[in-house]
Amino acid sequence: MALLQSIGQALFMSFSMLWEILWPLILGFTLSGIIQAVVSHQAMAKTLGGNGPKSLSLATLFGIASSSCSYAAVALARSLFQKGASFTAAMAFELASTNLVIELGIILIVLLGWQFMLAEYIGGLLMVIFIAIIFRFTLTPRLIQMAKTHAEEGRTGRMEGHAAMDMSVSGGSFFQKLLSGKGITAVSNYFVMDWASVWVDIALGLLIAGALAAWVPESFWRTFFLSGNPTLARIEGPLVGPLVAIVSFVCSVGNVPLAAVLWRGGISFGGVVSFIFADLIILPILDIYRKYYGWKVMSYILITFYITMAAAGYVVELLFAALGIIPQNRNVVAITEGVHWNYTTVLNIIFLVLGAILVIRFIRTGGVAMLKMMNGSEHDMNHPTMGHQHESE
Repeated sequence: MALLQSIGQALFMSFSMLWEILWPLILGFTLSGIIQAVVSHQAMAKTLGGNGPKSLSLATLFGIASSSCSYAAVALARSLFQKGASFTAAMAFELASTNLVIELGIILIVLLGWQFMLAEYIGGLLMVIFIAIIFRFTLTPRLIQMAKTHAEEGRTGRMEGHAAMDMSVSGGSFFQKLLSGKGITAVSNYFVMDWASVWVDIALGLLIAGALAAWVPESFWRTFFLSGNPTLARIEGPLVGPLVAIVSFVCSVGNVPLAAVLWRGGISFGGVVSFIFADLIILPILDIYRKYYGWKVMSYILITFYITMAAAGYVVELLFAALGIIPQNRNVVAITEGVHWNYTTVLNIIFLVLGAILVIRFIRTGGVAMLKMMNGSEHDMNHPTMGHQHESE
């Protein structure tokens, strides 16, 4: 009986967090779908051939305009690298596409507060700068050649079909493209496929977060995160955050509920943001790097990304402390609140209706066939814009 109560408590906390972030997820994926529908991938590789500020700025912008799925970001970065983008630009694209996307910011505001959203975006930009500097002094031509050789072998990872699909609409102004039949279909395609690519990570993140919140006593977290010594806690946080992320197996927006539990447990502010940054070095993605680029380049990515993520956590912590805007309240209401008739419930109903409309549009325009291709390889994508061939204007 006690075991069932314990499991029930964990599931209740998981559902409470899901209910709190449901409308932000739908809103975020809708806005992301709108951006992807009007921004083409076709010219990306041609503009990302260098390592200079212009190429890195464009890589960052392309990342912001892409899906937040970490697996799709890694697959698309490999594709860009194969087509002529520099390795530095490809990695900058990865960092931006998982840390600077709209849906992540909205969820962070709702679950943890605006300070975490601001820290995520500032830290994401810092990581692009840091990785460019580190690569400038440590990335050798031999490593680049090894990465190219392995990349050309075409070994498959995850979500490569999703990464290869460019369903953007061309011709006309922003609103002309967006409000056309093709534009609405493209938004519905990206919306559903982005959900399909990350729902497992979101569900896993919520279940793990609920279990940790329900079963792990606060005394353990306080000891583990050195909460009794604020100075040591600030030193430890950005170093431990990415290590916890590596073994969590959760990426994309799915790691935000876990971040909320860690913050509630006492990890430092910098530790929380470095944990969220580290979704690109979780164990399944490290294995994909190994397949794409080989063991040595995978190890290089792990070391340089870890240093970058920890450094960004430290800088954000120091900056926000100097400005006096690090939040002091660690009571994450979303973990224990449950469902009540309030603005969250009203917004969930409204956005669930919007989500249903987009799903219906997706199904009616032949989108189901594309879902089956999401985990295929890029070479299997003979018609990456096939989603438009059944659409009704």
